[in-house]
Amino acid sequence: MSEAPKGPAKSPSPTAKYRPETRLVHGGTLRSQYGETSEALFLTQGFIYDTAEQCEARFTGDDPGFLYSRFSNPTVAMFEQRMAELEGAEAARATATGMAAVTTAILAPLRAGDHVVAAKALFGSCRYVVEDLLPRYGIQSTLVDGMDLDQWQKAMRPNTRTCFLESPTNPTLDVVDIAAVAEIAHNGGARLVVDNVFATPIWQSPLQLGADVVVYSATKHIDGQGRCLGGVILSSEQFIQDNIHTFLRQTGPAMSPFNAWVLLKGLETLAIRVRQQTDSAAAIADVLAEHPKISRLIYPGRNDHPQAAVVRKQMRGGSTLIGFEVKGGKPAAFRTLNALKLARISNNLGDAKSIVTHPATTTHQRLTPEARAELGISEGFIRFSAGLEHRDDLIEDLLAALEQA
Repeated sequence: MSEAPKGPAKSPSPTAKYRPETRLVHGGTLRSQYGETSEALFLTQGFIYDTAEQCEARFTGDDPGFLYSRFSNPTVAMFEQRMAELEGAEAARATATGMAAVTTAILAPLRAGDHVVAAKALFGSCRYVVEDLLPRYGIQSTLVDGMDLDQWQKAMRPNTRTCFLESPTNPTLDVVDIAAVAEIAHNGGARLVVDNVFATPIWQSPLQLGADVVVYSATKHIDGQGRCLGGVILSSEQFIQDNIHTFLRQTGPAMSPFNAWVLLKGLETLAIRVRQQTDSAAAIADVLAEHPKISRLIYPGRNDHPQAAVVRKQMRGGSTLIGFEVKGGKPAAFRTLNALKLARISNNLGDAKSIVTHPATTTHQRLTPEARAELGISEGFIRFSAGLEHRDDLIEDLLAALEQA
């Protein structure tokens, strides 16, 4: 096998010229001397060197190649390269989990005395990193209403180094104007990090909108079949080399080669799965929007979405997720969840199986009731992740469950 350079994956490549569906199948492939069809799984801790001189050259960077699977592995490198090509990034680094990607992308470039501005509407663990973890290391943070550009502007300080948002947001599916926030960040000398999990790389390209760094929980749509954990950070070659590569190498949140192989297989069908899941979610949203037991429905593909104009400007499709509020609060929501036969109660999303979540008691339970109310996460709010089942079966399942509400 021809060895990839030490460090992060690079674009462009021979397959970068193709359309996304083709890159998802062929991007980043490295073949050994055996000419295997499927990507090879290099389940190894380390690598052997022909001579002590070669070993020395590898560690100094003079001889490109792999050193140790904690920070470079052929299978992981294939996943990184394929993701970089798909996202249109110069470089990518894989991590053990999505939260490892988020934490590294935010924390690694910062120092004590720096300042972060982040949207309030974040996954609970992401808010923990911004609100609780960063201040322990002398890094200040300010939370803002992500849809209010004036708040972004007013929160910027001379020591602001990073702005962070997710769009659509978890779980209320608000959509932040990425290009506008990127301009505010850059004018203030900061970088913009975007969590693109809910949109997926199929429907949104934050780097093209002005973002500097994109992060994913590959556990979600990229695997999409409930098998393994993973994350990835995508950015410029300079940002990865200056801030991410050494941090990952020395601290160790490495992606397993086996997980990278599984995720490579997931990428092959990502576009097909996301398109079908999005079509199903849109059809379900249209039905639920008229249901008498639902007081609020949020779906980025509908004209009644609060940020419909922004959705049309920056997204190529809606989402695989729907948010809706059942009248009657938590008791009614729980009755609905417990009555479902197809959609299963879990805290994951983007899976081949439809999944329902009650954010107020799971993903966002650590927030105060006041903070949840501010974000629109009521006791009756349910997040629905459309799977690959027939949409009519899902609709019938939801309608029958709502009768129990």
